[in-house]
Amino acid sequence: MTRIENVLYTAQVNVTGGREGQAHSDDGRLDIKLSPPGSKGAGTNPEQLLAAGWSACFIGAMNRAASKLQVKLPADAWLHTEIDLGTAADEFFLQARLTVHLPGIEAETARAVVDGAHQICPYSKALRNNIHIELLLG
Repeated sequence: MTRIENVLYTAQVNVTGGREGQAHSDDGRLDIKLSPPGSKGAGTNPEQLLAAGWSACFIGAMNRAASKLQVKLPADAWLHTEIDLGTAADEFFLQARLTVHLPGIEAETARAVVDGAHQICPYSKALRNNIHIELLLG
């Protein structure tokens, strides 16, 4: 396991009440109500938060991967991330599908960008080989 040598940022969030609670960051920039997935509650859920954080990070990683390939990402590039919460053998698991849209970039180059981003993105590093992940071009 790789240990960080130079910490760039530390997120600090306090959660009370679990999936039916509240999440607050120490700097006050995050203040959200939590609700279980599929409920009619007013809040978001951890799976949506994972999808949002991973997507934002992955797009940044795609920019870096594209730069290494001397390719510019189109301004209208986007990512649709799905996080499944489910069970197998009476245990809970996550799995994910990231569908990347890179208009104007040929499929082979787009695949190289996506695969490169998956190697760069810290979220991908944390989840790769831990959950089932599909990287799709849309």
